[in-house]
Amino acid sequence: MASRLKQAQQSAQATKTSTPVEQITEKLGQVAATLSEQQIAKQVMESAQQIWLAGLGAFSKTQVEGKKVFETLVKQGEALESRTRHVAEATMETARDQATKTFEAASGKFDKLEQVFEARVHKSLNRLGVLTSKDVEALSNQVAELADTVRALLAQEKKTTVARPAAKKVVTKKAAKAPVAKKPARRKVAQKK
Repeated sequence: MASRLKQAQQSAQATKTSTPVEQITEKLGQVAATLSEQQIAKQVMESAQQIWLAGLGAFSKTQVEGKKVFETLVKQGEALESRTRHVAEATMETARDQATKTFEAASGKFDKLEQVFEARVHKSLNRLGVLTSKDVEALSNQVAELADTVRALLAQEKKTTVARPAAKKVVTKKAAKAPVAKKPARRKVAQKK
Protein backbone atom coordinates (compact mmCIF):
# COMPACT_ATOMS: atom_id res chain seq x y z
CA MET A 1 0.00 0.00 0.00
CA ALA A 2 2.76 2.39 0.79
CA SER A 3 4.29 1.79 -2.61
CA ARG A 4 1.00 2.67 -4.32
CA LEU A 5 0.79 5.85 -2.33
CA LYS A 6 4.27 6.83 -3.44
CA GLN A 7 3.38 6.07 -7.03
CA ALA A 8 0.28 8.25 -6.76
CA GLN A 9 2.31 11.08 -5.28
CA GLN A 10 4.90 10.79 -7.99
CA SER A 11 2.31 10.80 -10.70
CA ALA A 12 0.60 13.80 -9.10
CA GLN A 13 3.80 15.72 -9.02
CA ALA A 14 4.55 14.79 -12.61
CA THR A 15 1.29 16.35 -13.71
CA LYS A 16 1.07 19.51 -11.71
CA THR A 17 -2.28 20.09 -13.02
CA SER A 18 -4.52 17.63 -11.40
CA THR A 19 -8.15 17.25 -11.75
CA PRO A 20 -10.49 17.12 -8.77
CA VAL A 21 -10.98 13.40 -9.29
CA GLU A 22 -7.30 12.89 -9.18
CA GLN A 23 -7.07 14.96 -6.05
CA ILE A 24 -9.80 12.90 -4.37
CA THR A 25 -8.15 9.69 -5.47
CA GLU A 26 -4.91 10.92 -4.10
CA LYS A 27 -6.46 11.82 -0.74
CA LEU A 28 -8.29 8.49 -0.56
CA GLY A 29 -5.00 6.74 -1.21
CA GLN A 30 -3.34 8.69 1.58
CA VAL A 31 -6.17 7.90 3.99
CA ALA A 32 -6.07 4.22 3.00
CA ALA A 33 -2.29 4.15 3.50
CA THR A 34 -2.53 5.71 6.93
CA LEU A 35 -5.35 3.32 7.85
CA SER A 36 -3.33 0.38 6.62
CA GLU A 37 -0.27 1.57 8.51
CA GLN A 38 -2.40 2.11 11.59
CA GLN A 39 -3.87 -1.39 11.30
CA ILE A 40 -0.41 -2.94 10.96
CA ALA A 41 0.86 -0.89 13.90
CA LYS A 42 -2.22 -1.89 15.88
CA GLN A 43 -1.65 -5.58 15.05
CA VAL A 44 2.03 -5.30 16.04
CA MET A 45 1.04 -3.66 19.33
CA GLU A 46 -1.57 -6.35 20.00
CA SER A 47 0.98 -9.12 19.24
CA ALA A 48 3.56 -7.50 21.50
CA GLN A 49 0.93 -7.17 24.24
CA GLN A 50 0.00 -10.87 23.87
CA ILE A 51 3.65 -11.91 23.99
CA TRP A 52 4.17 -9.81 27.10
CA LEU A 53 1.12 -11.33 28.77
CA ALA A 54 2.22 -14.85 27.81
CA GLY A 55 5.62 -14.18 29.39
CA LEU A 56 4.00 -12.90 32.58
CA GLY A 57 1.73 -15.95 32.66
CA ALA A 58 4.69 -18.30 32.19
CA PHE A 59 6.60 -16.50 34.94
CA SER A 60 3.65 -16.73 37.29
CA LYS A 61 3.08 -20.40 36.51
CA THR A 62 6.79 -21.11 37.02
CA GLN A 63 6.66 -19.46 40.42
CA VAL A 64 3.66 -21.49 41.46
CA GLU A 65 4.59 -24.79 39.88
CA GLY A 66 8.36 -24.28 39.92
CA LYS A 67 8.70 -25.70 43.42
CA LYS A 68 6.68 -28.74 42.41
CA VAL A 69 8.77 -29.25 39.29
CA PHE A 70 11.97 -28.76 41.28
CA GLU A 71 10.89 -31.28 43.93
CA THR A 72 9.90 -33.74 41.20
CA LEU A 73 13.33 -33.34 39.56
CA VAL A 74 15.07 -33.86 42.94
CA LYS A 75 13.08 -37.08 43.55
CA GLN A 76 13.94 -38.36 40.07
CA GLY A 77 17.60 -37.48 40.68
CA GLU A 78 17.63 -39.35 44.00
CA ALA A 79 16.11 -42.44 42.38
CA LEU A 80 18.63 -42.31 39.56
CA GLU A 81 21.48 -41.83 42.03
CA SER A 82 20.45 -44.86 44.10
CA ARG A 83 20.25 -47.04 40.99
CA THR A 84 23.57 -45.69 39.78
CA ARG A 85 25.17 -46.23 43.19
CA HIS A 86 24.08 -49.88 43.25
CA VAL A 87 25.49 -50.42 39.78
CA ALA A 88 28.73 -48.65 40.72
CA GLU A 89 29.08 -50.69 43.92
CA ALA A 90 28.47 -53.92 42.03
CA THR A 91 31.07 -52.90 39.46
CA MET A 92 33.57 -52.04 42.19
CA GLU A 93 32.96 -55.39 43.92
CA THR A 94 33.50 -57.23 40.64
CA ALA A 95 36.71 -55.28 40.06
CA ARG A 96 37.95 -56.11 43.58
CA ASP A 97 37.19 -59.80 43.07
CA GLN A 98 39.01 -59.83 39.75
CA ALA A 99 42.00 -58.04 41.28
CA THR A 100 42.13 -60.52 44.17
CA LYS A 101 41.95 -63.51 41.82
CA THR A 102 44.63 -62.03 39.59
CA PHE A 103 46.87 -61.29 42.57
CA GLU A 104 46.46 -64.82 43.94
CA ALA A 105 47.20 -66.37 40.56
CA ALA A 106 50.24 -64.15 40.10
CA SER A 107 51.61 -64.86 43.57
CA GLY A 108 51.24 -68.63 42.98
CA LYS A 109 53.12 -68.32 39.71
CA PHE A 110 55.85 -66.23 41.38
CA ASP A 111 56.22 -68.88 44.12
CA LYS A 112 56.63 -71.61 41.49
CA LEU A 113 59.05 -69.46 39.53
CA GLU A 114 61.09 -68.81 42.68
CA GLN A 115 61.25 -72.54 43.48
CA VAL A 116 62.37 -73.39 39.95
CA PHE A 117 64.99 -70.65 40.07
CA GLU A 118 66.32 -71.80 43.45
CA ALA A 119 66.49 -75.42 42.29
CA ARG A 120 68.46 -74.49 39.17
CA VAL A 121 70.86 -72.26 41.10
CA HIS A 122 71.39 -75.01 43.70
CA LYS A 123 72.02 -77.58 40.98
CA SER A 124 74.52 -75.29 39.23
CA LEU A 125 76.37 -74.54 42.45
CA ASN A 126 76.59 -78.26 43.26
CA ARG A 127 78.08 -78.96 39.82
CA LEU A 128 80.71 -76.31 40.45
CA GLY A 129 81.47 -77.70 43.91
CA VAL A 130 80.32 -74.61 45.78
CA LEU A 131 78.92 -75.35 49.20
CA THR A 132 75.47 -74.13 49.98
CA SER A 133 74.36 -72.73 53.31
CA LYS A 134 72.81 -76.12 54.14
CA ASP A 135 76.11 -77.87 53.42
CA VAL A 136 78.02 -75.40 55.58
CA GLU A 137 75.49 -75.84 58.38
CA ALA A 138 75.78 -79.65 58.18
CA LEU A 139 79.57 -79.41 58.35
CA SER A 140 79.35 -77.03 61.30
CA ASN A 141 77.12 -79.52 63.11
CA GLN A 142 79.59 -82.34 62.42
CA VAL A 143 82.50 -80.24 63.68
CA ALA A 144 80.55 -79.39 66.84
CA GLU A 145 79.77 -83.10 67.42
CA LEU A 146 83.42 -84.04 66.90
CA ALA A 147 84.53 -81.30 69.29
CA ASP A 148 82.10 -82.60 71.93
CA THR A 149 83.33 -86.17 71.39
CA VAL A 150 86.98 -85.10 71.70
CA ARG A 151 86.26 -83.19 74.91
CA ALA A 152 84.44 -86.20 76.32
CA LEU A 153 87.34 -88.52 75.42
CA LEU A 154 89.87 -86.11 76.92
CA ALA A 155 87.85 -85.81 80.10
CA GLN A 156 87.55 -89.61 80.34
CA GLU A 157 91.28 -90.05 79.76
CA LYS A 158 92.10 -87.58 82.51
CA LYS A 159 89.85 -89.43 84.93
CA THR A 160 91.52 -92.78 84.18
CA THR A 161 95.06 -91.40 84.51
CA VAL A 162 94.31 -89.67 87.78
CA ALA A 163 92.58 -92.73 89.25
CA ARG A 164 95.47 -95.18 88.54
CA PRO A 165 99.00 -94.31 89.44
CA ALA A 166 101.41 -94.75 86.63
CA ALA A 167 103.00 -98.19 86.58
CA LYS A 168 106.73 -98.47 86.26
CA LYS A 169 107.79 -99.80 83.02
CA VAL A 170 110.31 -102.48 82.91
CA VAL A 171 112.42 -102.21 79.89
CA THR A 172 113.47 -105.47 78.41
CA LYS A 173 116.03 -105.96 75.78
CA LYS A 174 113.41 -106.62 73.16
CA ALA A 175 111.57 -103.48 73.87
CA ALA A 176 114.77 -101.45 73.81
CA LYS A 177 115.84 -102.71 70.44
CA ALA A 178 113.06 -101.59 68.22
CA PRO A 179 110.27 -99.43 69.41
CA VAL A 180 107.21 -99.94 67.29
CA ALA A 181 105.33 -96.80 66.38
CA LYS A 182 101.69 -96.99 65.61
CA LYS A 183 100.14 -94.90 62.93
CA PRO A 184 97.23 -92.78 64.04
CA ALA A 185 93.88 -93.99 62.80
CA ARG A 186 92.42 -92.12 59.89
CA ARG A 187 89.00 -90.64 60.18
CA LYS A 188 86.63 -90.65 57.35
CA VAL A 189 85.52 -87.23 56.13
CA ALA A 190 81.92 -86.86 55.04
CA GLN A 191 81.75 -86.61 51.31
CA LYS A 192 79.92 -83.73 49.66
CA LYS A 193 76.55 -84.56 48.36
